[in-house]
Amino acid sequence: MQRRPGFKSPDRNSPTLPRRLFGRWWRRQSPAQQDRFATLGPLVSVMLFLAAIISAFWYLRNEEFEREQESVKRDTEIAQQQIRLRLIENQEQLVRIAREIVTRAIDQDEFVGQATSFTRERPEINHLFWITTTRARKAAYSALSFHTETGLTGDEYGASLPHEGKPSEPEAAFVAARTLRQPVYTRPFNDSYGIPVIQVQVPLIDRAAFSGTLIAEYSVEALMRYFVPAEVSNRHAISLLDAQEHVLASTVTPMPGQKSRPASIVHDVPVAPAGDGLVLRGQGYRTSIGLISNTLFWMVVALSVLTVWMLLGTWRHMRRRLQMQSALVSEANFRRAMENSMLTGMRAVDLEGRISYVNPAFCAMTGFGEAELIGRQPPFPHWPPDRYEENNRMFQQELQGRSPAGGIEVKVMRKDGTLFDARMYVSPLIDPKGQQTGWMTSMTNITEAKRIRDQLSASHERFTTVLEGLDAAVSVLSVQQGELLFANRSYRLWFGADALGHALLAGDEPDFPRLSDSEDGVDHLGGLPTQELTEVGSDPREVFIEPLQKWFDVRSRYLQWTDGRLAQMLIATDITARLSAETLAASQAEKAQVTSRLVTMGEMASSVAHELNQPLTAITNYCNGMVTRVKGDAIEKNDLIAALEKTSRQAQRAGQIIHRIRAFVKRSEPQRQAAQARTIVEDAVELASIELRRRNVAIHTYVAQRLPHLLVDPILIEQVLLNLLKNAAEAIDSAQLPPARRNIELRVVPRHTPEEGGVIEFTVTDMGPGIKDEVIARLYEAFFSTKPEGLGIGLSLCRSIIESHRGRIRAQNLYNGTSVVGCRFVFTLPVDIPRSDALPTTNSAVTS
Repeated sequence: MQRRPGFKSPDRNSPTLPRRLFGRWWRRQSPAQQDRFATLGPLVSVMLFLAAIISAFWYLRNEEFEREQESVKRDTEIAQQQIRLRLIENQEQLVRIAREIVTRAIDQDEFVGQATSFTRERPEINHLFWITTTRARKAAYSALSFHTETGLTGDEYGASLPHEGKPSEPEAAFVAARTLRQPVYTRPFNDSYGIPVIQVQVPLIDRAAFSGTLIAEYSVEALMRYFVPAEVSNRHAISLLDAQEHVLASTVTPMPGQKSRPASIVHDVPVAPAGDGLVLRGQGYRTSIGLISNTLFWMVVALSVLTVWMLLGTWRHMRRRLQMQSALVSEANFRRAMENSMLTGMRAVDLEGRISYVNPAFCAMTGFGEAELIGRQPPFPHWPPDRYEENNRMFQQELQGRSPAGGIEVKVMRKDGTLFDARMYVSPLIDPKGQQTGWMTSMTNITEAKRIRDQLSASHERFTTVLEGLDAAVSVLSVQQGELLFANRSYRLWFGADALGHALLAGDEPDFPRLSDSEDGVDHLGGLPTQELTEVGSDPREVFIEPLQKWFDVRSRYLQWTDGRLAQMLIATDITARLSAETLAASQAEKAQVTSRLVTMGEMASSVAHELNQPLTAITNYCNGMVTRVKGDAIEKNDLIAALEKTSRQAQRAGQIIHRIRAFVKRSEPQRQAAQARTIVEDAVELASIELRRRNVAIHTYVAQRLPHLLVDPILIEQVLLNLLKNAAEAIDSAQLPPARRNIELRVVPRHTPEEGGVIEFTVTDMGPGIKDEVIARLYEAFFSTKPEGLGIGLSLCRSIIESHRGRIRAQNLYNGTSVVGCRFVFTLPVDIPRSDALPTTNSAVTS
């Protein structure tokens, strides 16, 4: 290719070529595209700037983090080594003392002396105990006690000693030391004062036999205080943690009420030889970066200069648009405020009262379109016709700027003629130049809110009416101030409007402040969780108010009053009449019991007379025989003594019969006492045997062995048994059954059921004709009896006696196919009986 003379080819490496190309490309762009590219320049510069800063800080952060990690690890291992060496040294000294104890080189007094010197040089040790194989404390020394050096005489150190069968860290270490025959460290636990401690238990081996342990108790806090070097604690936070990572002690005390900032560097090492989850943790925190290198500094400066240059170029392109944007911002802010309140009706009026703007929410509330409202002057179409004057007066106040700050409540009419309640708030409308151009009114529909408010008011009125109409006294007292917050009519009638009546009803309730104490201005319940207090009620109590001579059933609970104060509410019901009726009923029941026993003995009078006639006849015969033989001088001394002994036994027998009958019919207050079921059964059977022999009825008793004691009134239970046995004998005799069926079985066995728990079951079974179904339904009714001469109080009284002892009684017929072959009465008395499928029982009965 030939070149023309004088033509010079452009140099592609010339620095002016890229500049000319970029200028040519830039001029071909539209102003909008130029603005867009001009905006991207500062963005790219800022991104580069941030990338450089992030890179620099990332590098310095990694370097600093590695240094801090090494420092934390080194300091933690130094503290671990100090604590470990101290524990090993103390363990060796404890092993030496244990060896001297086993070889009997020291006694208890010398042990105290050595313990004194030992703990004086080792402030981390709180206590030394010499424990025997039975876990008894043979000698002890406390470095914390203010008593004598051997003054560990109380139970204040019970948490530091092993107790057999009690799950505790000292007990677990004691068992391990006894098994392993080597020193054992406990896991951290709290002593009787709530201080975290650990123990080392050194076994005492006497001739290959375990004879106890030597216990040294370390204070975890003291280990940290004395054996973490000061230079280590000044640099980093060192903490001792248990297996659950609970902090036991630390060189840094956190600020109360503030959550500690988590450490960025953590290094854990186990504390040997203690082990068992005791961990020493070192914590380090990141520090700020020091000086920045020159390279990074000049990079930041260069990027900053580039950013400023690009922003200046952008400002030159954006300046011509600022005036236009200023006008658009004012209009956009106005429109945005209107559109953001879609649920609130907005209406703008000018200074002359003409509507200039309404939003869609306002049109939806009133039902009028925008065209029907814009440009209208009062009266407006949404004003009710009967309220023109009132609405016009409030509108004039609005134009004059005298509308209340809390808004005004008005009636608004929809286009269909319906009305609703609304609340309007008025604020001035300001243009961008700061000049007021009109008023902006916001309107909210409050029909539903007003309806709810009216319902709440009516509900409160009904609630107050109900409380005022109650026969019970209701009062609410502020716990902190002792101020009576509420009292209904019954309270005011009995106690007036004074808070002293509330205090009398509260009585000795725990945690309730006395009114005399409230004068000191001290909140005795301060700091207590209000929510837990208000959720927990109290059991009803019966309180006697002496000035009124009335008994009240008082129920109380804590609640949070309307102003947030903690208050106590009491509901006191007058139960004076009820208690009087209960007292009268108890007296009548007691008289009924005595009457029942007298009736029973009256029915048995002939049998008792016959029973007494036998020993009295024998006494008469013995006496007549002795008189005759003495007169005839035909009796020897030994025969006379034998006859007198027989006479004495017959007299004792008659006296026992009379004594038992007197004890049974004697009227006394019910007295519950510990009694054996066997004794009650024997006494009842002995009393009933008179009636049974008269009616020719045999009884078989079966009482289980090793029954627990019953907490009952034995006379009342004996009365129940006697009544059931007598009824069974009468049923058999009245049916004129053959001798093979004239039997009664009395069984006493333990039972355990899900409904009643542990009970002792008494069963009386006869082989009589049974009970009719309609009679069973009315069996326990008062004054109902199937006997022509019966009073109808026997079984009713039996049921009352059993239920007063928290037991149950029931009756059922026994069937052989469809034929009734007997009747069974069962009653139970509660007692704590261990559950077992096979309870040992033996037949202790005697067939009579």
